[in-house]
Amino acid sequence: MGAGVSGWRLAQAVSKLGHLGVISGTALDQIMVRRLQEGDIGGHFRRALEHFPFKRMAQRILDAYWIPGGKKPNAPYKITGTHTIEGNRWLQELTIAGNFIETFLAREGHRNFVGMNYLEKIQLSHLPAIYGAMLAGVAVIIMGAGIPLEIPAVINALSAHQPATYPIYVTKAGGGDTCLMKFDPASFHEGEALPPLNKPLFLPIVSSVTLATVLKRRIGGEIAGLVVEGPSAGGHNAPPRGKPAYSAEGELLYGPRDEFDIAALRALGIPFWMAGSYGSPEKFRAALAEGAAGIQVGTAFALCVESEIVPEIRRALIRKALAGKGRVFTDPVASPTGFPFKLASLEGTVSEKEVYNARRRTCDLGFLRQAYRKPDGSVGYRCAAGPVAAYLAQGGKIEETVGRMCLCNGLVANIGLTQALPNGGHEPCMLTLGDDYLNIGRFCTAEHPDYSAADVIRILLG
Repeated sequence: MGAGVSGWRLAQAVSKLGHLGVISGTALDQIMVRRLQEGDIGGHFRRALEHFPFKRMAQRILDAYWIPGGKKPNAPYKITGTHTIEGNRWLQELTIAGNFIETFLAREGHRNFVGMNYLEKIQLSHLPAIYGAMLAGVAVIIMGAGIPLEIPAVINALSAHQPATYPIYVTKAGGGDTCLMKFDPASFHEGEALPPLNKPLFLPIVSSVTLATVLKRRIGGEIAGLVVEGPSAGGHNAPPRGKPAYSAEGELLYGPRDEFDIAALRALGIPFWMAGSYGSPEKFRAALAEGAAGIQVGTAFALCVESEIVPEIRRALIRKALAGKGRVFTDPVASPTGFPFKLASLEGTVSEKEVYNARRRTCDLGFLRQAYRKPDGSVGYRCAAGPVAAYLAQGGKIEETVGRMCLCNGLVANIGLTQALPNGGHEPCMLTLGDDYLNIGRFCTAEHPDYSAADVIRILLG
């Protein structure tokens, strides 16, 4: 769900109907500070902060970012700095509060489960993010785009307000090593009372039975279930197994080796949910027949009215798909993570190469920066989608910069929080959807393009 597309409104709508509404946990610190700078329309973020257990922290954040009536339309958002292994204290406070707010609002008005989805690749914000969500009563933690072996230990520690650690991968010449990131909840309480915390369930996302087997062997009973995601899902995909193949246009292709062995998956004895083009009544029934506990659906919900995608952009995507002109391209190099990434085509967005090539390369949010070992042994940070000269000076290779795009700014732009640029322009949108986008007509028509999360659930359940 990119950054903020599945926000508290969508998660709340799904959870109220008895299913698991899931919040996208990416960049919630930046989404919070930008919503506050927009004036906090509706007062939702301020209402959530009234329930935040750490009152001094909440007041500091409001004093720093809330602008009554909102900032001037072409004024840039304040830049907050970037996360580090040592821990940027201010950013950690923002991350705790941002994750609390989204979880609190998603849970407001009902007693059903709400989940949070994180990317393992965005390692530097994991500890404060999970803690913030737990402070608001998140029930399920979902994580993909990596191998999240350490997350159960993190959940166990934070549920008791105890210090937690997380190994951060650091690349270096000839290989890599890890640095241990530390996070102590006690340093954020400032003497205020601590609420009791429940321990959320953990659902890792897997792209192969091999990975599922590794997780079961090394984590065991700490796994409540698996989300089994195929390469037709939106966002980041796992690389194809075997030698990669490409279309004439350079799109990464997947083959039979990338299909799941459902029988082997069932044999693991762990509940599982199927994902990746399962957003139809037929695929839902097929998943249940194969022994799945259910399905995970992204694309259909990403285009419903509760989604945070800018309404004009959402409707333009729907019109394009209904006209038979929708396109999703699996780009092998767009993401600086090295993972394949799905790009939905729409005029005026980064799917048009000239739009993206006109953008000045910068790395001001830094969620996908890579930690690397400097010659003196210290740790630095670099991003292949940032300025090329800086990346090369930091030991990167020129070929690693070709075709890379700034996912951080592009994904946040999709929800109307696009950064204003010095030349008077704005960061372009970067839209990601799954292959099932082409079948969005099962939920809407050209005459009635707007549909709700309730419509999606009603149709999927038949």
